[in-house]
Amino acid sequence: MVDYLPLACGNWVYCCAFQDVCTKQVVGWQVRADMPEALVATALQRALLAQRPAPGLIAHSDRGGQHVGNGYKTLLRDAKAQRSHSRRGECYDNAQAEGLWSRLKTELLELREWPVFLDLADAQASVANYFDYYNHERRHSSIGYLKPYLFH
Repeated sequence: MVDYLPLACGNWVYCCAFQDVCTKQVVGWQVRADMPEALVATALQRALLAQRPAPGLIAHSDRGGQHVGNGYKTLLRDAKAQRSHSRRGECYDNAQAEGLWSRLKTELLELREWPVFLDLADAQASVANYFDYYNHERRHSSIGYLKPYLFH
């Protein structure tokens, strides 16, 4: 799923992240100044390399154009993964992804003096640090208050 992150200059950068539904771990992500299919493809490639999932993985996303392109479909097919898309107009189908974006913005942006990133490099570094914290230090009630990287 893709979300928008604000820059100090008034522009936006775009973040795509894939999260393991079971462990809550963010397994692949990418931040870019634009939103082509490559944004999602790179995040998915990182997720697949990090997890090496068994055939049958279900990759769920919204119906954004980046998630229906041929490159994305090919990556999933090559990984023997299945695509799953939200139903039209059903925001609750993406509750986990929306929750991740809400936590990222609350726990990362709202702690800053100004709730924006300085530039693309600041956004990339800040998101990398946040997801490292999220995976290795942040406890989750849905997995028994464990840290995602410890949950198996």
